[in-house]
Amino acid sequence: MGRRRRPERSPVTPLPQWLSARRVEAGPDGYDYEVKAVPAARAAKAYRCPGCDHEIQPRIAHVVVLPVEHGDIEDRRHWHTACWNNRANRGPTRRWS
Repeated sequence: MGRRRRPERSPVTPLPQWLSARRVEAGPDGYDYEVKAVPAARAAKAYRCPGCDHEIQPRIAHVVVLPVEHGDIEDRRHWHTACWNNRANRGPTRRWS
């Protein structure tokens, strides 16, 4: 008996803009941050999390954080969701060279 062929997967379609979850949060430094959730299906590249200094692998849900008033698009950062939620409970990350 031969193997069954698996049906081809359809390409991932982007979520509509209105469906993406955006919120504004006040940070412990007194600034406001726009926080946008990135679902795993939309995470296509690897990023370095500034909270833990580990890589966020593709296909891992995370958040994108952008300062509201004092930043531009180059100031956005990709964080693990847990690292962003616990940023006030930990010290700064130290990179070893």
